[in-house]
Amino acid sequence: MEMKASFRISAGDFSLQAQMDTADRRNGILGASGCGKSMTLKALAGILTPDEGRIELGGRILFDSSAGINVPARERGIGYLFQNYALFPNMTTEQNIGAGLRGSKKEIRAQVETIMERLRLTELSGRFPSQMSGGQQQRVALARILVRKPEVILLDEPFSALDAFMQDAMQQELMEILSEYDGITVMVSHDRDILYRFSEKLFVMGKGCFLRAGTVKEIFADPVYKEAAVLTGCKNIGRAVRRDDHTMEAVSWGVTLHTSYILPAQFSHIGYRAHDFVPVYGARGENCIRFAQYEKAELPFEVNYYVAPERVEWKRGEMLSWFVQREDWPLLREKGVPDHLQFQEDKILFLREGL
Repeated sequence: MEMKASFRISAGDFSLQAQMDTADRRNGILGASGCGKSMTLKALAGILTPDEGRIELGGRILFDSSAGINVPARERGIGYLFQNYALFPNMTTEQNIGAGLRGSKKEIRAQVETIMERLRLTELSGRFPSQMSGGQQQRVALARILVRKPEVILLDEPFSALDAFMQDAMQQELMEILSEYDGITVMVSHDRDILYRFSEKLFVMGKGCFLRAGTVKEIFADPVYKEAAVLTGCKNIGRAVRRDDHTMEAVSWGVTLHTSYILPAQFSHIGYRAHDFVPVYGARGENCIRFAQYEKAELPFEVNYYVAPERVEWKRGEMLSWFVQREDWPLLREKGVPDHLQFQEDKILFLREGL
């Protein structure tokens, strides 16, 4: 089954232009707060009506502004898990799961009991939402969606209300639950780690537009856009100018870099992940920057060094970050901090401004 969507929504000064095409089971939409992620989900679900465009699911048209088609939310076959789970506070677990199901009482009870057993919810029988933890409420909300056998499940920041420990546990549980689900799932989040773990296909959003789509590994290896690189966790992004086929000036950092391969024809910035620097002791090698420590942040499992650019004048935001993992600490204890940090040419990201 394939889901295709292309639509535009204007809301005051904000404009969203969504573009999605996927047949993958697990999809992620990564973007900063306020970029239009939740608005996209609501339009897919039929909760929000686009100004123009088209949404298609498995060959069935759900929305087409030019043809005057707008299938109601309840008839789209799409389940929506809200951030706050939206359980009815005055209903028990069974009542929440069965709310809106059609059929005889016996049929509804059988469906509810089956899904409760499958999701290990029998221990919550008779409880109200106020008597459940956040994780339990989420499972009940998922059961309410799954019992209707939707073609698509939309997850809106499903772990935002949980602490870090619970997030990890619930991610694993959600993956187990959805492993038996054959439809399409779309999760939105601003957390790259959650989506890296969850997604087969990833969409990256800037403010009101879709910047990049591909597998998780493709996008992290080649974000293409500066905004996408930031969202994927790249700490070092600086202005750069192409001088010739094999030479570029990293303007923000005050160094010149050379590559054995031919540089891309167009890029305005380069990115470099903080874990990829190679420490160099002694003489300066090619593609190095002197190690001029400006600040250091010690964390439980890594040390973050902040290195000054090789420019007379520079701004704080132009410092480079070098992250040293715990397993590499013995080297620093033995030899001290390096004289230089070296850029690996195959790790350089070539970036341009967003759409």
